[in-house]
Amino acid sequence: MSQVNIEIGQRIRGIRELCELDIPILAHKLGLSADILEDYESGSRDIPVSVLHEISVLLNISMTELLTGESAKLHIYSLVRAGKGVGVDRRAAYDYKSLAYNFADRRLDPFLITIEPKPEGEEYSLNSHSGHEFHFCLEGSFKIKIDKYEMTLYEGDALYFDSSYPHGMLALGGAPAKELVIIV
Repeated sequence: MSQVNIEIGQRIRGIRELCELDIPILAHKLGLSADILEDYESGSRDIPVSVLHEISVLLNISMTELLTGESAKLHIYSLVRAGKGVGVDRRAAYDYKSLAYNFADRRLDPFLITIEPKPEGEEYSLNSHSGHEFHFCLEGSFKIKIDKYEMTLYEGDALYFDSSYPHGMLALGGAPAKELVIIV
């Protein structure tokens, strides 16, 4: 159980309670079991960034507030220098860096994601959530599975899809892949 997961879980629980939502009600809105939401709130389970995005929409709180406990302050523009995005320690298979964490009232969430290679034969870790995603492969290559479809993205390839379908990624060639992902 990481301290980051515990802190994010406490923020989710606090906002949920302020909104007077019971765990079963929020879990149902998220398409999760109450047990999984309880695990997220206790910090005992990693929360996929897509679920964090959905929670932020449903609870009317910014992703920045969920991740850092602070409000985004910028309204005209947000400049995030190379390597300075806020890390989102969500899943071992992916390293997320939020690229607009300090912009208030944003309508989308852009991330730089590094997909770490998995041992040979390991399967996709699939998740689904409401909304859409845009993926642009910056470096390396990776396979992505969306529902029953599987495709390979190479540097310069772009993909847009309905993220309500189960989806996940695997780096290829034994090397990490980097991509820009925008969640809407």
